[in-house]
Amino acid sequence: MLRLVLLIGALVASLPAFADAPGANGQAVPPTIAIIIDDMGHNLREGERLIALDQPITLAFLPYRRFTRSLAESAHRRNKEIMLHAPMANTHNFDLGPGGLTNSMSRQEVITTLRRSLQAIPHVQGVNNHMGSLLTQRIEPMEWVMSELYRYPLYFVDSRTIASSVASDVAEAYRIPTLTRDVFLDHEQTEEFVDQQFKRLVQLARRNGSAIGIGHPHQVTVDYLEKHLPQLDQQGIAVATVSAVWALRNNNQTMFAEGEKQPVAPTLANRPTRLQP
Repeated sequence: MLRLVLLIGALVASLPAFADAPGANGQAVPPTIAIIIDDMGHNLREGERLIALDQPITLAFLPYRRFTRSLAESAHRRNKEIMLHAPMANTHNFDLGPGGLTNSMSRQEVITTLRRSLQAIPHVQGVNNHMGSLLTQRIEPMEWVMSELYRYPLYFVDSRTIASSVASDVAEAYRIPTLTRDVFLDHEQTEEFVDQQFKRLVQLARRNGSAIGIGHPHQVTVDYLEKHLPQLDQQGIAVATVSAVWALRNNNQTMFAEGEKQPVAPTLANRPTRLQP
């Protein structure tokens, strides 16, 4: 039964309504986790392993990376949900790579950069921040970001790379479907640590009904998920896409009314073009 729930969760994520989401038929909803894998697009081997998982995990792709487009297309064929992992300025001045949103950008530069990044991710359904410990603390650039996201049928997940982030608050103010990361799975890359964090994620889901974890395409993480995700059925835990978790938390209401938003116009560009002054 839970395996059926998982497949339904994967399928309904691409639909405008969530009438068939888990719980819509009146049955008791099991504790549910969503797992987002960030930094997709660099690592072909681990990316392919993640796509091959039976469970409906959600994959967040960096824009313009070598394998972003091909992996996103493959993921879509396997009913995975796809997000833009939008690079945002951080307090440590780590390099953002192409598509980065910096604190020195004007409103138009932020909007244009974000729009082009969205257009570079096939089948994009949501956005979360890559790094962003600097930018997500600042209301004005977050308002610029959300004013652009509001145009499209996209949700936003605040990765909460810093406790003082205002990103989710601003997204909610713009009436964008919004969720927040509960657990980072693998900022220490050992099996023991991933296991500890994964169990914490499951515990939060049991306590609150659902929980969202973020991991990365590290071998230790993929090895762990390959082994432990299939065991969740026996534990009474469901895995769902981010969209399905949003539906669970919002009484299975429709995320976007038909025709309410304009679709993201795809582009074939593999690299960002230079912004015009």
